[in-house]
Amino acid sequence: MSLKLIVTRDFNHMSDVAAEFLLNDVRQGLARAPMYSMGLATGNTPTGVYDRLVRAANNGTFDAARIRSFNLDEYIGLPGDNAQQRALHPESYSFFMISNLFGRLDKKFAETCVPWGALVDVECLDAELKAHPDSWEARGTDAGTSIVIKASAKSACLRWIRGEILEAYERKIAAAGGIDLQIIGVGQKGHVGFHEAGIPFEDSRMLLVKLDDNTVSNAILDGHFPSRELSPTYAVSMGAELIYRARTVLLLANGERKTDVIAQSLLHTVDCSVPLSYGQRYAENGGNLVYVVDRVAAAKALKESDVLRRRGVVIEDRS
Repeated sequence: MSLKLIVTRDFNHMSDVAAEFLLNDVRQGLARAPMYSMGLATGNTPTGVYDRLVRAANNGTFDAARIRSFNLDEYIGLPGDNAQQRALHPESYSFFMISNLFGRLDKKFAETCVPWGALVDVECLDAELKAHPDSWEARGTDAGTSIVIKASAKSACLRWIRGEILEAYERKIAAAGGIDLQIIGVGQKGHVGFHEAGIPFEDSRMLLVKLDDNTVSNAILDGHFPSRELSPTYAVSMGAELIYRARTVLLLANGERKTDVIAQSLLHTVDCSVPLSYGQRYAENGGNLVYVVDRVAAAKALKESDVLRRRGVVIEDRS
């Protein structure tokens, strides 16, 4: 198993350590190949890493023009009259990436890709799901579910979402040779991207997700949306099977809200009730999984450090 837990002091130290790891991987990757594919996440957790990545790129530490990126997820149902307005909504993940990374680079990445949720009209999606209940099925044991559209769907709109939004994004990643390093965060219930708790791991490459109420509530609590009525309830997302195809997965977490789920993902068996736990299977199958977390988020897991070591987890305490 290749699973390392690096414990840091606080958010800034976590960001320093993670950025150093990422930049080393970029340098090694570009020494082997002409292009490097980076998987990116949104949210507060990776913003410090993106600050450091921008500085490194603008200082010439690496050639940004040899980087392509693929984001984990995007909302469906943001306000806007058309796809362009939805993509540039202040809470869209496209806008987040422009604000925190892409737009700050002196030399731009060769290509930037965010799942194409902005192209989907949520009113049309709702109407088609209601009109064609035999064309899809919901999978999940918790409040969030994966809407699995059948290849034989009678609705042209649903077939288009399956083929041109979900499967096409997976094909684009494959055509790029896969992702060299995928940055992920984790939600309070263990979700990664919008692979919500309870969504099965099997056939979870690209997902159309009906969001968990907890995810919607946290988006409101964190100030992203003013009310439940104005919050998106669908998203497009990489699922665990696709996330953990990356050559390296770098998990970032800090703060008390992540303490329980970090421990669960490392100490409990692999189970879709905690999607982050899929990382154990990934590491057992030869994947390179690195947790970089602050000491608050790591506290509960470290109480069982002997158990972790017996399970093959390498603990590096830099706090």
